[in-house]
Amino acid sequence: MPEAELRLQLVAVARRMNASGINQGTSGNLSARLPGGMLITPSSLPYEQMQPEDLVALDLQGRPLEAGMPRRPSRRPSSEWRLHADILASRPEIQAVLHCHSIHATALACHGRAIPPFHYMTAVAGGDDIRCAAYATFGTAELSRLAVEALHDRLACLLAQHGQVALGSSLDQALRIAIEVETLARMYLQALQLGEPPLLSAEQMAQVHHQFRTLLYGAAG
Repeated sequence: MPEAELRLQLVAVARRMNASGINQGTSGNLSARLPGGMLITPSSLPYEQMQPEDLVALDLQGRPLEAGMPRRPSRRPSSEWRLHADILASRPEIQAVLHCHSIHATALACHGRAIPPFHYMTAVAGGDDIRCAAYATFGTAELSRLAVEALHDRLACLLAQHGQVALGSSLDQALRIAIEVETLARMYLQALQLGEPPLLSAEQMAQVHHQFRTLLYGAAG
């Protein structure tokens, strides 16, 4: 995708992230892979004010990429740029990373709780559960390391006392997965009011994964 088109799409998806209710204010961040690096949302700029030229282009070591498109040189990248860069570096198949502080997923993360296979849709993140990474200070290499570990073979994880991360082969897929993780977190919290819900077995979840592959679940067309 040409960079100009990718910038337009990233701004549109960032606005949809807030409109969907999974993020508030300027707390979340969104990135997309570029040749040699990534585009990422800038620090402390409301999404409704953000324009394509406000996005920051970095290599995966955090250095500015050579100018390819018009951009505002005064913009600083999100304080979570390292989280995005390290995930993209470790997962070459991933094209987009979304981080947000969705209410129900963050509530679970504040207790360090993963989302177990209480519902078959936990498979949407690529495994039987949605792990919760241990706590580390935002913006640090330790947070990135723990998130990359929790995301092994997964497309989403929670971050203890922080929020959630969702990955995708496109910006749209990353947003869809983040919304599904928040929906599952809300359902799990509701189910916990009656006690710990029964969990699907490994065999039952294997059948779910098979169905997902057979039906190309979530694919367009």
